[in-house]
Amino acid sequence: MAGVVRQWRAVHPDLDTGPMEIIGRVNRCAALLQQAEDAPLRRAGLSRAEFDLLGALRRTGHELTPSELARETFSSGAAVTKRLKQLTERGLVERRGDTRDRRVAHVHLTEAGRDLVDGILPEQLAYERTVLAGLDGERQDELAGLLCVLLARLEGRQGVARTTG
Repeated sequence: MAGVVRQWRAVHPDLDTGPMEIIGRVNRCAALLQQAEDAPLRRAGLSRAEFDLLGALRRTGHELTPSELARETFSSGAAVTKRLKQLTERGLVERRGDTRDRRVAHVHLTEAGRDLVDGILPEQLAYERTVLAGLDGERQDELAGLLCVLLARLEGRQGVARTTG
């Protein structure tokens, strides 16, 4: 990133490249983190989006409707429907029709789905701990806070109190 900034400064010395230095580094970190964190998912034959659905079901601890899953995973309803079909075919989730409204389905993890999430998550967390080991607790808290503020701004939630990034 430093090389890119130097090149831009040489071509356009009048431009403030400060934002590029931050956003470029955030983007590069995100790409590298995603690549490493997706490795166990690929080994399990899952996409990131599929794991996000499984993770939402596991962390909430109860059935969710496809609409609730879309909200939990920041996905479209159509994307959730497609992923649920694939996960159902693999035996990782099951759908149960609503007794009062046949248009509504309730989705829950199967034992195989729960075991898969519980097997992958510790590996991902161990990797994340290793990545962050170079930052003491105070610096991790500071980074989490700054990223929370940036994320809130990007999501259009300026002024939202910081809870947990």
